[in-house]
Amino acid sequence: MNTSSENTIRIYVMGSAYEVPRGLTIMSAMEHAGWRFTRGAGCRSGFCGACSTVYRQEGDYRLRFVLACQTEAEDGMYLVQLPFTPAPRVSYTLAELNPDENVLLQHYPEIARCVSCNTCTKACPQDIEVMDYIQAALRGDIAQTASLSFDCIQCGLCSMRCPADIKHYHMAQMARRIYGRYMSPVTAHLEERIAEIEKGVYEEEVEALVKMTRSELEEIYAARVVE
Repeated sequence: MNTSSENTIRIYVMGSAYEVPRGLTIMSAMEHAGWRFTRGAGCRSGFCGACSTVYRQEGDYRLRFVLACQTEAEDGMYLVQLPFTPAPRVSYTLAELNPDENVLLQHYPEIARCVSCNTCTKACPQDIEVMDYIQAALRGDIAQTASLSFDCIQCGLCSMRCPADIKHYHMAQMARRIYGRYMSPVTAHLEERIAEIEKGVYEEEVEALVKMTRSELEEIYAARVVE
């Protein structure tokens, strides 16, 4: 049944119906409907993964997975907010790790339970090939795991859907940390910049920035040279 009008749509949040203006994001539509976010809202810019949301469309059995701050609300959406994903992270000390081919499997042995159902990939709002980086981790390919998971924002939707209870995003974060510490090429200009920072070359500039007003900072930011 079409419940929309020229200027409004109808959404359902936790079973209750709301008429909201057309063109809002899911998060803005929920706030317009009177919902107050105390959890499940973070950066509001698509980077933190806090606003992971599951919805169905009226008449469609399929579950869809999105970020509420980045997705426009549509007529007939049945929405459920997910404030967090209960997926414990393994404790480790990066400096003490041996970055061999088995390190990911040793710390996250559940990745061996992967049945290649690809549910994790289908659940990812970033369209990351999650199953592919799990397979890379099983092969001991840390670089490929880090590369394929680079855009992960830790929303946890992959783990929430996984029938094997794999903690995809925590394992992938570990891979990226290992790659960054032990495997990524060292660039000369980065080493030079670190040395300059340690010598205090930029302390006066930083102190001047701290004393500026918001409008002054915005003006400098807008006038910056982007290479």
